[in-house]
Amino acid sequence: MERILTKETNKKVGEKIKLAGWVQSIRSHGKIIFFDLRDCSGVAQIVFTSQDNPTLYSQAKEVKPEWVVEIEGEVRERPEQMRNEEIETGNIEIKALSLKIFSKAKTLPFPIDTEGYEIGENHRLEYRYLDLRRQRLKRNLEMRHKIIKFARDFLCQEGFIEIETPLLTKSTPEGARDFVVPSRNYPGNFYALPQSPQQYKQLLMVAGIEKYFQVARCCRDEDPRGDRQPEFTQLDLEVSFWDEKEIMGLAERLYTNLIKELFPEKKIMAVPFPVITYQEAMEKYKTDRPDIRNKADELAFCFVVNFPMFEYKEGDKRWGAMHNPFTRPKTEDIEKIKNDKKNVTAYQYDLVLNGEEIGGGALRSYQPEILEAVFESLGYGKDEIREQFGHLLQAFEYGVPPHGGMAFGVDRLLAVLMNEPSIREVIAFPKTGDNKDLMMNSPASITEEQLKELHLKIEKDEKE
Repeated sequence: MERILTKETNKKVGEKIKLAGWVQSIRSHGKIIFFDLRDCSGVAQIVFTSQDNPTLYSQAKEVKPEWVVEIEGEVRERPEQMRNEEIETGNIEIKALSLKIFSKAKTLPFPIDTEGYEIGENHRLEYRYLDLRRQRLKRNLEMRHKIIKFARDFLCQEGFIEIETPLLTKSTPEGARDFVVPSRNYPGNFYALPQSPQQYKQLLMVAGIEKYFQVARCCRDEDPRGDRQPEFTQLDLEVSFWDEKEIMGLAERLYTNLIKELFPEKKIMAVPFPVITYQEAMEKYKTDRPDIRNKADELAFCFVVNFPMFEYKEGDKRWGAMHNPFTRPKTEDIEKIKNDKKNVTAYQYDLVLNGEEIGGGALRSYQPEILEAVFESLGYGKDEIREQFGHLLQAFEYGVPPHGGMAFGVDRLLAVLMNEPSIREVIAFPKTGDNKDLMMNSPASITEEQLKELHLKIEKDEKE
């Protein structure tokens, strides 16, 4: 007999079936024991009676919550007064004919039949595999899957193709600090984990792909900052020959269709999405992530455009790129790029939802002299530019189309749509706010043998 899921039992009244899953709860009423058996599809009620099968009843008495078991039984309709309309299988129950115990479970460190907000987050993350048994988190992961699948299908219909780009790449100055990976075969040399697929997707445009996307894993070794993660997921896309209005139009179609399909109960405040300049946003809302909602239950999307190309970083006492140095300035005057940085704007556009930035994009500099001028204005010498970005500049010498793109934050979008207080609630295995994995106990030291293989030596801080 093949195992079926609990949700299929409604159609099996009068038949013998096999189920397997976790014992969610146990209720004993004299000579009758009820199990609520949970699997990935839902819950079904199992009945053991001492009168029908004393041996099986005695076996069932030994079972504890969260044990993993297999049940063979007969599906029957519940008595009218015992029906439960709140669950999908509330009109039936399974009369147990056999019980097989796959594994036993210790008492859980916290309850999993609540929303979980009342439990300390670090405690939950230490036992994340148990926390994920919670219905709220299961719903979040299921919706994450649906959103990603919807986006994939949508972009495929728009003519985009999904291409994976490398996780082991080169460390280049793109804004945030890189996670670096030592090379065993090339002592003293390092790979870097990608902050984004930025350069690879631009090289795909040089390759003539024209419409690319991927669900990309991105890594940034930033200092702990509130609702951030050292690794995150973004829906990344790039397209050739489009202007910013066309790219923003694609984003609008993606999200309006996504909300209509997956969140029909939610209302988008305005379509087309309002377009606000950076200057207007700062003057009216004092932020470049304005929350423009009229009522709290609306979804208020808006685009913010005309960002400055450069910003002065007071802490470093130098100019930096407002977003990244690959963004195309709204001028081809190289002297202005170098000497009038305060007044140079960029083909940069962000997508904001209810005060959260959920996407950002730009048209890219595709003329080598413009890209070089941007890097020079940020303080890089010509030799350093060639060393760090020579591969990209060389590629641009072989026929490069005008191109641009956008990246959408999957984690932040989900947190907003699922009304969660943190992106950690919509990620299967997140890090803590200070970038630790309490479940795997990482980051962790490695052995002396590994260090020797990698030609590395750990220098202890004097304070240690």
